Amino acid sequence: MFKRVIRIVMMVLGGVALGVVVAFLLGWVVMLLWNWLMPAIFGLPTIGFWKAWGLVILAHILFKAGRHGTGHDGHFHPHPHWKDKFKEKMKKHFCEKTPGPSGAEGVDAR
Repeated sequence: MFKRVIRIVMMVLGGVALGVVVAFLLGWVVMLLWNWLMPAIFGLPTIGFWKAWGLVILAHILFKAGRHGTGHDGHFHPHPHWKDKFKEKMKKHFCEKTPGPSGAEGVDAR
């Protein structure tokens, strides 16, 4: 039991350490790309690591924040209950037919 707890603690600490390393690398890559491209293309000044991190956070706020209905592919997907209601309504509208007066199918249930 004790070994299992130690293993879980080590996995959490490893995950946090990996997150810190990835965050550092992301800021560093943004800084390098900005300093390589923006001054040459647009004549903008170079930036440091923390300003690059500010750009990462700003991009996250502008392009990712508030997208609670997204799936794994990053595209918006309506909530499942909405989708189920829509499917049911379409099924009732297009699929359910009742026999007509002569017994022929194809008359709407409306």
